[in-house]
Amino acid sequence: MRERIKSFDPAGEYFFPEGCHINELSNSADDDALSIARARLEPGKTTRWHRLAGIVERYVILEGNGRVEFGLEQKLTQAVGPGDVVIIPPLCPQRIANTGDGDLVFLAICSPRFRIDAYEDIEHVFSAQKPQE
Repeated sequence: MRERIKSFDPAGEYFFPEGCHINELSNSADDDALSIARARLEPGKTTRWHRLAGIVERYVILEGNGRVEFGLEQKLTQAVGPGDVVIIPPLCPQRIANTGDGDLVFLAICSPRFRIDAYEDIEHVFSAQKPQE
């Protein structure tokens, strides 16, 4: 690894099938220990249920208000806002919803770095479950 500064490029944002917009701020093989992405979720939207194999993910909420749902044995639901940090262990089912009027913007910090082959969409597991009465 070498020292450097990676400048923010707003044009680098792309839509990820999970349901949010992503801008990879730092994710490269020469810095395998960590990746940082800027995520943006539009008002009223919720990401798909997913999990990451072998990766700890942290959400650092920068702007907006949301609701995080995650957990293995017990599903936890928590309101989040600017300054909150959500820590998500490997293989932990997770999703986040934007409950505010503006964009929900957060950093997704992964260690080791995010790799697409570690991502698993598990929406089908949760959509197949019957609602509790």
